[in-house]
Amino acid sequence: MKQLFILCSLVSVSIFAQSPKDKMLESIGKKEMYYGGIAKQIWNYAEVGYQETKSSALLQETLSKEGFKIEKGVAGIPTAFTATFGEGKPIIGILGEFDALPGLSQDSTADQKTVGGIAGHACGHHLFGTASAAAAIAVKEYMKANNIKGTIRFYGTPAEEGGSGKVYMVREGLFNDVDAVVHWHPGSSNSASFGTSLANKSGKFRFYGVSAHAAASPEKGRSALDGVEAMDNMVNMLREHVPSDTRIHYVITNGGKAPNVVPDFAEVYYYARSPRRTDVMDVWSRIENAAKGAAMGTGTRVDWELTGGTYELLPNETLAKVMHANLSKVGGLTYTTEEKAFAEKISKSLGIESVKFEDGTGVKPLTAEKGGGGSTDVGDVSWTVPTVGLTTATWVPGTPAHSWQAVAAGGMSIGRKGMVNAAKTMALTVTDLFESPQTLKDAKAEFEKARGTKEFKYQAMVGDRKPALDYRK
Repeated sequence: MKQLFILCSLVSVSIFAQSPKDKMLESIGKKEMYYGGIAKQIWNYAEVGYQETKSSALLQETLSKEGFKIEKGVAGIPTAFTATFGEGKPIIGILGEFDALPGLSQDSTADQKTVGGIAGHACGHHLFGTASAAAAIAVKEYMKANNIKGTIRFYGTPAEEGGSGKVYMVREGLFNDVDAVVHWHPGSSNSASFGTSLANKSGKFRFYGVSAHAAASPEKGRSALDGVEAMDNMVNMLREHVPSDTRIHYVITNGGKAPNVVPDFAEVYYYARSPRRTDVMDVWSRIENAAKGAAMGTGTRVDWELTGGTYELLPNETLAKVMHANLSKVGGLTYTTEEKAFAEKISKSLGIESVKFEDGTGVKPLTAEKGGGGSTDVGDVSWTVPTVGLTTATWVPGTPAHSWQAVAAGGMSIGRKGMVNAAKTMALTVTDLFESPQTLKDAKAEFEKARGTKEFKYQAMVGDRKPALDYRK
């Protein structure tokens, strides 16, 4: 009887000792398969930027069922939305993406195998939006259970991949009242750095010429493709005379239809990137001049459409420390035997002989590492409100983004586990911010100092153009 009493007492103490935040983490863990199902649906939809009708609707429905107030079609974007719970200050935002990339249709197998789609989630945004929604719901439950005052706001943000969806939301003032923003991104390791990213400007250059028979009457033709190729040659020579950390890439999206017909239309799609948006703007103006010169030299006409433009990330060390501490508490993945076999096969397809499983099971130290060679429209958010993000291992260690291998892992259990870890880390971070006014105050002070003058006025790199809703068409 005495032993039974001691055992019951220990059980009671164990239950009593479970903190509210531990309960919150447990609630997310219990819903792993539920959220995994939502992510898999979006993975199957694989909708590209500004066309994510089903993906956006599913996340809206998920949040609405949990008592969030939905505002649809914000910032003039049909698939953009906000989902809000609570009232008053502080207001904490969570970002959620859900667009896929053209091409890269892939099954959730370790062998390259298309599922016949026109796009694939090679950057894991199906996991991104779902984990963020899961975190927002968990925070809502925590707020209700613990009488926490304030507002949690989920931002459904379309077209991150080149469409600059968040830029229009920032320009519309949707973040002006927010105290901090939390986000994450799928990856091949676990980290919460306070590094930066590359500013970016993108657009499509369209050349118009005169069609003619390429053999019988070539003198009557003016090749639009010649205009594109002349422009590309000039831009390639430009690479020698820009800052060394600048990146320029392009793809010819339309070069004509038949070799024996002089093309009267051709199009090329350009990106320019740099750690400094001032350099991007300078390089872009030189790219525009190359287009003008190419048209003049080939007897064609050119116009262009600016499709995207994003700031570099403005890091916030104060918030990153909070995020890193919570990621360290949550930890990394535990791989099953089947997952290890999948990972080893994926690694071999990448030319990697030995999988660094420790990158997935552990957490990297907190650093100010740069954000690689990528760009993100989160950058514009970070110049408007203190912002922090993390990465979790949703892919096999060593996997690059925008690859079929990333699509494959994102559609199976490795992706789902990393997604849950991200949701837990964000939920912990948001609740910490609600309960620590001093942290928010310190983060804002760091933000204002890093941003510079109080007279700073945000100006979108896309200017006053409307959202490029057809940029993927």
